[in-house]
Amino acid sequence: MKIDPAASLSDKSAPTVAIIIASLGRPDILGELLDDLANQSRPADRIILSVTCKADLPPDAAARPTVETIIGPIGSCVQRNRGIDHIGDRCDILFFCDDDYVPSRFAIERIAALFGANPNLAGTTGHLLADGVNSPGIGAQEARVMLDDYDRRPAAPSTVYRDLAGLYGCNMAFRSLAIKDVRFDERLRLYGWQEDIDFSVRIRPRGRIAKSFAFAGVHRGVKAGRSRGVRIGYSQVVNPAYLVRKGTMDWRYACNIVLRNFFANHLRSLGAEPWVDRIGRVRGNWIGVGDVLRGRLTPERVESL
Repeated sequence: MKIDPAASLSDKSAPTVAIIIASLGRPDILGELLDDLANQSRPADRIILSVTCKADLPPDAAARPTVETIIGPIGSCVQRNRGIDHIGDRCDILFFCDDDYVPSRFAIERIAALFGANPNLAGTTGHLLADGVNSPGIGAQEARVMLDDYDRRPAAPSTVYRDLAGLYGCNMAFRSLAIKDVRFDERLRLYGWQEDIDFSVRIRPRGRIAKSFAFAGVHRGVKAGRSRGVRIGYSQVVNPAYLVRKGTMDWRYACNIVLRNFFANHLRSLGAEPWVDRIGRVRGNWIGVGDVLRGRLTPERVESL
């Protein structure tokens, strides 16, 4: 199904935007993101918090305007799918962001403008000023200083920079008309390693999947609430192999990311960073290698490790 540009947005002057946030065990971080979203130059029409229990929520979540909460089983894929099903076709654009993503004050306004200016755009990821995923993480105040400086600069044009094979899950927006029946693969359990690539590839026949500098943010890379090292290590091997067999990941790309993580875990385990369980990841890598060699491509096994 290709996108029909004439029907790609609602009849309103600007497309409606819903934000879907899957969160687990980080109510303080989630509350900080909600504060940032409340200060947007153009607020989101709806904000969906997909969590696993009430303890995942900041205390004032129910009192915040436009915020809706849905509760269900754990896992980034299943939690995001609950958000998609909850919204249905009632918003033009769905923006998925991690709870430790800090958006520019103009992010939602510029996401809406980007899709309005590019009717053949199905999905996009924005510009990251910084990404703390491979470091101890970036503090909330440090992120806001970077973004305050960025927001004082002239706005980037509402244009596409380049096409991508897949988007980065910490900040990715899709036209709801392009999503339709596509859902995140719930066999990719818990942290859902590479679920963003799989989802984007299945959307790509319906329109452009691209990077844009039109909107920006900072990914803090907060370590609290992430999966244990052995589980991440297992998914680093098994999930790419599973997606190659599924047909949504190129085998060369899969080999590259598997080998890069495999060797990084082994080398850095000799002097591991305090914020990464390298020994656990090494153990998970080898369990995954054993499963792949036996033809056991079962990413859901991560739940039993």
